[in-house]
Amino acid sequence: MTDSDVLARLRGGDHTAFDAIFREWYQPVVRAANRILHEPGVAEELAQDVFLELWRRRETLPDGSSIPGYLLQAARNRALNHLRHLQVRRKTQVFVEALSEPAEQADAETQAAELDVAIRDAIAELPPRTREVFLMSRERNLRYSEIAEELGITVKAVEANMSRALRQLREKLSPFLARADR
Repeated sequence: MTDSDVLARLRGGDHTAFDAIFREWYQPVVRAANRILHEPGVAEELAQDVFLELWRRRETLPDGSSIPGYLLQAARNRALNHLRHLQVRRKTQVFVEALSEPAEQADAETQAAELDVAIRDAIAELPPRTREVFLMSRERNLRYSEIAEELGITVKAVEANMSRALRQLREKLSPFLARADR
């Protein structure tokens, strides 16, 4: 059977002619697409699309058309379109990420500022001696024994004040701690 006979039968909707074309040309079409894509799974999907499109356009194929030429050119075009689509998607992804970063950064800066104010307020609400012990420990980095000596109190009193300070701060700042856990 000649190519023109197969083409005529295909145009007439002959499933056996299509089946013969598919069996003969499926692997070469997959290989042609894979040479461009280097992704066998995607190449197979594109080859299936090429054959589906051949069936859909069977009635409009011009006389003297080369079925192998049509199939291989269609595979090449679909593979190149796929690569262009991936390239556009990557560029779009970079653009979307670039747009979202300032918003995320601004949100993080706002949250940090809110937390800073809340910490300062919570420290200000501590009892005077407890606040003093806490600030000496955290801002001046003094050890408990140094704080006790400077304030003229026992190390146990420093420990008790630090424990009270941390408990009260944890309670006051619990909304922020809960937000950080999410």
